[in-house]
Amino acid sequence: MEQPLIIPPSIAPATEVLSILEVARRAQKNPLSIIPKIAYEQPIVTGKTVIKWHMVMDPGALKRIFLENVENYPKSNVTLRLLKPAVGESLFTSEGKHWRWQRRATAPAFQHRNVVALAPMMTDSAQATCKRLEAVADRPGVTNIDEEMTTATFDVVCDALLSGRDALNRDELIDALARYLMTVGKLSLMDVLGLPNWIPRPAQIFSRGSIRDTQKMMDGVIAKRRAKIAAGAEASNDLLNLILEAEDPKSGRRMSDAEVRDNLLTFVIAGHETTALTLGWALYLIAAHPPTQERLAEEVAQVLNGRAATGDDFDALPFTRQVVEETLRLYPPAGFLSRNAKSADRLADRDIAAGDTVMLPIYTLHRNKLLWERPDVFDPDNFTIEKVKERDRFAYLPFGQGPRICIGMNFALMEAVIILATVVSRFRFAVEKGFVAKPELTLTLRSANGLRLQVERRGSAF
Repeated sequence: MEQPLIIPPSIAPATEVLSILEVARRAQKNPLSIIPKIAYEQPIVTGKTVIKWHMVMDPGALKRIFLENVENYPKSNVTLRLLKPAVGESLFTSEGKHWRWQRRATAPAFQHRNVVALAPMMTDSAQATCKRLEAVADRPGVTNIDEEMTTATFDVVCDALLSGRDALNRDELIDALARYLMTVGKLSLMDVLGLPNWIPRPAQIFSRGSIRDTQKMMDGVIAKRRAKIAAGAEASNDLLNLILEAEDPKSGRRMSDAEVRDNLLTFVIAGHETTALTLGWALYLIAAHPPTQERLAEEVAQVLNGRAATGDDFDALPFTRQVVEETLRLYPPAGFLSRNAKSADRLADRDIAAGDTVMLPIYTLHRNKLLWERPDVFDPDNFTIEKVKERDRFAYLPFGQGPRICIGMNFALMEAVIILATVVSRFRFAVEKGFVAKPELTLTLRSANGLRLQVERRGSAF
């Protein structure tokens, strides 16, 4: 008898009205815990702490925010407070004209042909990951798989962006980013009270060192590359070179070194952190449901026949992609977004006033009972071609949508499929006995206690 589909760990919603102090306490620890239970059952929820807010789960309203009236919904003051110290006026944080010229300038770097050209780096990283997992399997065989995936995706980012893993010190950068996420990257009582961003938060004062560390690393990388170019060295075939040469086709404007740095940091953080989390959660999910793991293993065995996956295999691995997409539904790395309405509007059945906060809880959207038949169940068949065609595209937004859809989406999906397929072709995974993941959102959705998995070579028995 086949094992039934599983309900993986989730974040308990708020079941009562919360005081401002309780909202602040929960928001700092795990922002998703402030979302009321009704938000998983309704298209839109409205409330007020100090300022009026609306949580939007209605696909039609989300289409208006992301596509039809996008200029009216810039990133919220809280979002900018959390992100700007690290990534400045990059693609992720800038708005209006400044965002548009950067997007036009950098878009060619992420065209399909360039992503395909970077696929061999993903294959190399997948093979290196298998080497590390062989060592794990030969011991008692238990590892924090999220840490393994962080190493894998960091290597890809270094190779793709910078033509080599020696350009950045992985441990130093990851440590600096972790310090940032645990300080500036958390909501505070001052954010909940709606105090302006120019009032410094205590965490900002204590985390300035981590921000300087990351920026200094990137400044050094850019300076070295500029020096190589000036000396007449052959151009590297990587994203850094493409960004340095990027030019807005309308204005002819190129990025300053500070703008290059801010965007590089954006790409490094988004390019390894989010994909690493997706891969870690995917392996945890299939480890918890062996029938899905074996179905995935059968597909990759048939396609790969013992070799590592490549970019050419992407279209031949539809179920592998379904597992990735279902993982992104249940554990979207960017699980909670927010905007400030610039002028009055109407979303779903609600009037939105200028200055209102519009919350976009992607985690909740992906588990909303009005949009998903079994929202809490892990079921990769939610992403068969037929199901995807039937579903409103604004019901599933792990990469956003509209003109500001994640510029690295295709890169991330290809990377995740290549690494997941290669790893599963050679290893079997099981959740460590007694271990239960604890989903927690800071800026990204991770497991607060890691992801502890047993690892065995295929052909062995647990």
